[in-house]
Amino acid sequence: MNFQIKTFLELTTTELYQILQLRSEVFVVEQDCVYQDVDFKDQKSLHVFGTKNDKIVAYTRIFKPGDYFTNSSIGRVVVAAPERKYGYGHDLMKASIEAIKTHFKVDEITISAQKYLKKFYESHHFIQIGEEYLEDGIPHIRMDRN
Repeated sequence: MNFQIKTFLELTTTELYQILQLRSEVFVVEQDCVYQDVDFKDQKSLHVFGTKNDKIVAYTRIFKPGDYFTNSSIGRVVVAAPERKYGYGHDLMKASIEAIKTHFKVDEITISAQKYLKKFYESHHFIQIGEEYLEDGIPHIRMDRN
């Protein structure tokens, strides 16, 4: 998979459309969660995305320290359903962690993880901090990586 990292202004309209479509497909339709995905945070994040056959199938947005949490952070972690069996989620997390180290020069990362993905994130050296909470009606946990 070919990963790219772009600022909001560097994204083409086609890339932005594919990203928003993928996020809506998974977070709104698949997870049956009505929430406001377009939240004006995309403009200050870096966008990490993987393409396959010229289509975006894996995506995260990353933030420098202080833009979302005190630490740098990764959000909107998503892989298209038909592509999950190939382990692209792990490749995506590795690319996102490396992008934070390269672009922001830090190692500390905080995420707001869907609880059912705890073991997935633990495999990338994140640890749970605090108790479970609801975010958009879905159980989440804060996880940090140092």
